[in-house]
Amino acid sequence: MQALVQVIAPVFLVLGFGYLATWRKLINENTIDGLMMFTQKIAIPCLLFKGISTLDLGQNFDWRLMASFYTGALTGFFGGLIGARMLLGRPWEDCVTIGFTGLFSNALLLGLPITERAYGAEALAGNYMIITIHAPICYGLGITAMEIIRHRGQNPAVLATKVLRAMFSNAMVIGIALGFALNISGLSLPGPMNDALNLLTRAALPAALFGLGGVLVRYRPEGDLKAIALALSLSLLVHPTIAYVLGQWLSLSPAQLRSAVITASMAPGVNTYVFANMYATGRRVAASSVLIGTAVSMLTIWCWLAILP
Repeated sequence: MQALVQVIAPVFLVLGFGYLATWRKLINENTIDGLMMFTQKIAIPCLLFKGISTLDLGQNFDWRLMASFYTGALTGFFGGLIGARMLLGRPWEDCVTIGFTGLFSNALLLGLPITERAYGAEALAGNYMIITIHAPICYGLGITAMEIIRHRGQNPAVLATKVLRAMFSNAMVIGIALGFALNISGLSLPGPMNDALNLLTRAALPAALFGLGGVLVRYRPEGDLKAIALALSLSLLVHPTIAYVLGQWLSLSPAQLRSAVITASMAPGVNTYVFANMYATGRRVAASSVLIGTAVSMLTIWCWLAILP
C-alpha cells in the first residue's frame, strides 16, 4: 500500500488532473494537442538527448538487459498479430495494430517517472538504455509489417526507404540519435545551453503526464473487447513476466531487473493510437487499450513493485 501511495499515486494524480481539467472543459482539446506536441516534439526529445548524451554507454549497455525486455516486447507483437488473426479472425491490418499495442509499452511517460519515484534518479540508467532503441525497434517492426501487408510484392528498396523515412521523421528518434552522437564525440554542451536544456527536461514528464490525461478524455472503451483483452494481456501480463523470468535467468543486477520489469509493465502508450491512426486501422482497439490499460496498470505496477528486490 505504501508503494501505491508514495510512488504510483502521484504519477497517476498528475495524469488525472489533466483528464479532469479537460473533461470539465477548464482547458480545451486544442490546448492539450499543443501541450502534447510540445512534449513529444521538443521536451521529451530533449530529455532523451540529455539522458543519452551523458550516459556511460560502456558501463550501462548490457545485452542481457535488452534481451530480457525485448524478448517480451517481441512476444507481445507476434502474440497479438497471430492471436488476432487465428483466434479472432481480424483483418491482417488490424492484426498488426493489435500486435503493435502489445509491443509498445509507455516507457517514457509512465516508465521513467514511476522508476524514478520508486528507486531514485540514479536508477534510470537501465530505462534510458531500453529507450535508446525502443522507438526505432517498435516503429521499425510495426511499419515494416504493415507496409509488407499493404504492398505485397513491392520492391524491397522502396519498402526500406519508406520505413527509414517514417522512423527518422520521429522527433524522439532524432533526439536519441543526436544524444548518441554527442556521447560518442566526447564533447559537451556550453554552460548556458546545458542550463536551458535542463529547464526543458524538467518540464517534460509533468507536462506529458498532464497532456496524456487530457488526451484520454477522447477515448471510449467500447466494442472489440476480445481484441482489447488480448492486447492488454500481452502488454500488462506477458511482457513483464517474460522480462522478470528471463532477467532472473540471465542474472541481471537488481537495478537492471527493476528497469526491465517496470518498463515492461507499463500500459500501451499513446503512440499505439498514433500508429493506428497513421494507417486508419484498429483505432478503436488501440484507443481503448490505452485508456483501460492505463487504469488497470495502477494495480499491476503495484504488484511488480512488491515483487521486485
